[in-house]
Amino acid sequence: MNCKALEKIAIEYIDGRAELHKKRQAEEHLGSCAACRRRIEELREIWGILDEAPMIVPSLAFDAGVRARIAAEGNRWSIWGWLVPSPRLAIGVTALLAFSIWLSSLPKAQAPQSMPVTAASDAEFHMIADLPVLEDYNVLANFEALSELPVQPVPAKAE
Repeated sequence: MNCKALEKIAIEYIDGRAELHKKRQAEEHLGSCAACRRRIEELREIWGILDEAPMIVPSLAFDAGVRARIAAEGNRWSIWGWLVPSPRLAIGVTALLAFSIWLSSLPKAQAPQSMPVTAASDAEFHMIADLPVLEDYNVLANFEALSELPVQPVPAKAE
């Protein structure tokens, strides 16, 4: 057992309520530690003085008086208590307000200027819409692929 462990069970040890193994460990430590022996002796003296002191019995109205004072303490009304229920809330609201003011003071971002729609761009749009038809037109307009085919003689018509 060390000094801190003895300090935790010192009252139990002095009263004789300590468990048997803890009591033995405390006595072993007290045999080797002068500071803890002095501390235990001081605590025994204090307990002796408290045992000699007369018992003070509170009046019958003591309990009711304490309860009345506690109830009166809770009923104090203040404008600040209502307005600011918590310092954290007040700090948070203040920070939010400062952040909002800072954001509103930033310069406004310019929206990109859109180019006016012209007739040329409208024609390009229609050309893109007709793209499948134009692709077929390109194939039909270019007969080079057909010129590479072997020419078959055309049979003469019988009259």
